[in-house]
Amino acid sequence: MAYDKIKKVAVVVSALDEEYQYNILRGINRFAHEKKLNISYFAAFGGMVSSKKFDIGEYSIYDLIDYAKFDGILLMLNTFGDADMRAKIVSRISASGKPTVVFESKENPDFYDISIDNFSVMKKLVNHIIQFHGARTLNCITGPLANTEARVRYDAFCAAMEENGLKVEKERVFYGNFRSYDGKKAIEQFAETGLPMPDAFICANDSMALTVVSSLEKLGYKVPDDVMVTGFDNTFNARNSFPALTTIKRPLVQAGYKACSLLYDIMEGINTPKSIVLDAEPVFSESCGCSQETADDLREYKKRTYRQIENTNNNIHALNRLTAGLAEAETASAAQNVLRQCVSDLELDKFCLCLSEDWQDSFSAAHHVYTGTGYSKYMTAPFIWEKGECRHVSLFPSSDMYPEGFGKGGDINYFLPLHFGDRCLGYYIITNSDFPTSSLLCHTLTMNLSNSVENFRKLYHLNKAMDELNRLYVIDPLCSIYNRNGFMNITDDMFKECVAHKKKIMLSFIDMDGLKYINDNYGHNEGDYAIQRLAGVIRECCGTKGICARFGGDEFVIFSPNADENDAKTIERRFSDSLEKVNKLINKPYSISASIGSIVTIAKKSDTLYTIINQADDKMYEHKKQKKPPERTRRYEKAAVVTAAFNLSKIYIYIRNAFSYKAFPLKKQSTGLFFNSPFARRFVTVGLCPTPHQRRCLWTLPKEHSPFGIPLLAKAKFLRFSESKTLDSCNGIPKLVMYLYIITAYRPAVLDKLSLRYDALGLRHSYERSVAVEPHNALLLPV
Repeated sequence: MAYDKIKKVAVVVSALDEEYQYNILRGINRFAHEKKLNISYFAAFGGMVSSKKFDIGEYSIYDLIDYAKFDGILLMLNTFGDADMRAKIVSRISASGKPTVVFESKENPDFYDISIDNFSVMKKLVNHIIQFHGARTLNCITGPLANTEARVRYDAFCAAMEENGLKVEKERVFYGNFRSYDGKKAIEQFAETGLPMPDAFICANDSMALTVVSSLEKLGYKVPDDVMVTGFDNTFNARNSFPALTTIKRPLVQAGYKACSLLYDIMEGINTPKSIVLDAEPVFSESCGCSQETADDLREYKKRTYRQIENTNNNIHALNRLTAGLAEAETASAAQNVLRQCVSDLELDKFCLCLSEDWQDSFSAAHHVYTGTGYSKYMTAPFIWEKGECRHVSLFPSSDMYPEGFGKGGDINYFLPLHFGDRCLGYYIITNSDFPTSSLLCHTLTMNLSNSVENFRKLYHLNKAMDELNRLYVIDPLCSIYNRNGFMNITDDMFKECVAHKKKIMLSFIDMDGLKYINDNYGHNEGDYAIQRLAGVIRECCGTKGICARFGGDEFVIFSPNADENDAKTIERRFSDSLEKVNKLINKPYSISASIGSIVTIAKKSDTLYTIINQADDKMYEHKKQKKPPERTRRYEKAAVVTAAFNLSKIYIYIRNAFSYKAFPLKKQSTGLFFNSPFARRFVTVGLCPTPHQRRCLWTLPKEHSPFGIPLLAKAKFLRFSESKTLDSCNGIPKLVMYLYIITAYRPAVLDKLSLRYDALGLRHSYERSVAVEPHNALLLPV
C-alpha cells in the first residue's frame, strides 16, 4: 500500500485506564489492523488530582492536534467531564471539516454518531430494583451532567423513580467524574448527611459501583443483605467481584469496531447512515440479590487475573527503577540510559520523547511566545527509542506532531502530555503497545516523566545561576576581565609553583591618569567608557601568556609566569602604542592615559603575591610622578569655538523666529543648576537666561520645541554676569533681552567669548578672548 494512500485517523479521548475506554479501543484497533490504518490517540487524564492548573497542563495535548493532517476523526466525547473542554474540542473539529464519528452524542448535526441505547436499559435496571426487589429509597451516583452519557443515565434514573411514584432527593445524588475513587467520595459525603441508609445505590458505571461496595463493607454494611448496589458496563472486575455486580452489558468492543468501520466507509465515499444505535441488556447478579451466574470461567479468570498481577508488578518495578534512576541522573546522557532501560521493559515498538523548544526557559512575568496551542512553534525530540536503537531529532514543527512522520501503516500511536502544573513541557508517543490501555500505571509513568523533565529544567537553571554567581565572584562586570578575587584565585597556585621552582615572574601595575577629570567634566558614563577602553588595551597587551585583572577602581594588574627580563619593556612599549591607537580611534575631547610599573623577579619563599604587587605599585608611582600634567591642546578649544559658532547660529535664528511669531514656548523656572544635556560632543551644558538684572528669573525651552531635541535652559552655576550692552528686541518686544550661555568642558586659562551680531542680511559671528574668572569656560551671546 502506497504511503500517501494510508488513511490516518485521530482518536480524541479522555483517560485510557478505564475498562470502558479499553474495550472501545480494542474494537478500533482491531479494525485498524485489518485495514492498515494509522491510528493516533490523543489522551489526557483530566480530573485525576482535583487541580485546575494540573488539568490545564493535561488538556494541552488536545491543542497539539492538527486535524488537517488526518483523514478522519473518532471523538469519544462521552469520556470528557469538563464542559469547556468538550465545547472547545467540538468547535475545532467542526472547523476542520473532517469526517467525524462521535460516541454517545448527538450534539453536533455535522457528526456521524454511534451510540448504545443507555436510557432504555438503565430505566429497565432501576425498575428491576424498585419493582422486583421492592426498593423505595434510592441513592444515585452519576457522572458530570455536562457529559452526555451521565445525563442520559441520570435522566433514566429519574424517569424510573417518577414512573414508580418515588421522589428523587437532592441529598441522595452525588455527581462524580466516572472515576473509581468517586464511589468512595460518594459514601463519605453521604455518611456526613446523617440520612438513613438507602435500599440501593444506583451507580453510573462499574468503577464507581465497585468502590461503593468496598466502602460500604468497611463501614460494616453487607451487599446485598443491607443495601443493594448496581453498576453499568459489565466490566471484567464487575463480573468477577464478590458479590458479582448487577450491571449493564454493552457491546463496547463492537461499538469501537463499528465506529471505525463507519468512519472508513465515509472516508472512502460510501453512503452510510448518519446514526447507528446498538442495543444493551441488563445483567442481574449478586449485588442486587439475584443469583444469575455472571463470572467468567474460573480457569480463564485465574489466568487473566494472574497475568494482570504479573504485568502490574513488572510495570511497578520498571517505574521504580525509572524514578530512582532519573532522580540520580545529572546529565542528559545519564537520563537517556535510564529511560532506555525502562521503555525496553514496556514491550513496545517505538517511544518518542518530544519537548517544546523552550522547555528549558525559566519562569518569568512575561509569558513565552506560543503558537496559541501551549506548545512552542518548534519541538525537539531528544530521545527516540525504536527496537533497541536510540536517536534524536533536533527540531521539527509542532504542527507535524510526529518527529519522523506518521508511520508505514497499521501503527497505533498514543500521544500523552508532559507538563508541570499548567506549564506545557511537551509530550511522548508510545507506538504499538498495550501499556497505555491495559496498565493502571500509564498515568504514573506520565507524571514521573513530567516531574523528571521539570527537575532537569530546574537543575539546568540552577547550574546557570551557579555559573553566573561564580562569574560575578571572579569577573569584573564593567571590564569583563578578572576582578581582585578572580585574580588571586587563579594566580595563587601559579605563583606558588614559580616560587617552588625559582622561576621568574612579571607583575605589572597600571593606574589610570585623570579619571576624576573625565568624571567631573564629562560624566561618569564617559568615565566608565574610558575604563572599559583601558581594560581592552590591557587585555590585548596581556596576550595568552599573562593574566590581567581590574584590581580596584582605576587600578589594573598583569601577572605573567615564566617571564624574562625583556618582558617588562616589551609589555610597557606595547601598552603605550596600543593606548595611542585607541585615543586616535575613539577621537574623544579627552585622552585616555595610564601609568604602568613592571617588576620581573624570582620571588622568595617569604614573599607573597601582594608583596610583588606592592613593588610593582611603587614602580608605577615613580613613573606617574615623572609625568607632566596632560597638555590640553588648543585644537580642542578651536574646535569648540567653531562648533559653538555653528550651533549658536542655528539656535539664534530659531529664537528670533519664535519671538517674531510670539510663539516662544518659555516656562518660568526657579533658580537651580544647569541641566547637563550636550547638543554637540564638545559641550556639556546649554542655557538661556535673561539680562544680569533679571538673572534670578529663568525660563526653559522644552525639549519638544528645541531645534536639537533637548532642553535649552537651566540655572548657570559658574557664571558671573558682567555689564553688557543689549541689542534692540525683535519685532516690538522690548526689554526682554536674552543671553545664551554655553559652558564648555575645558579649563584653559582664558575665557572664550563668542559674540553674534545680526543685520538685515543675516547673522555674523566674531570670536573674542578674555581672562577667565571662573573654573569653567563660558560663551556669551546676547539675543
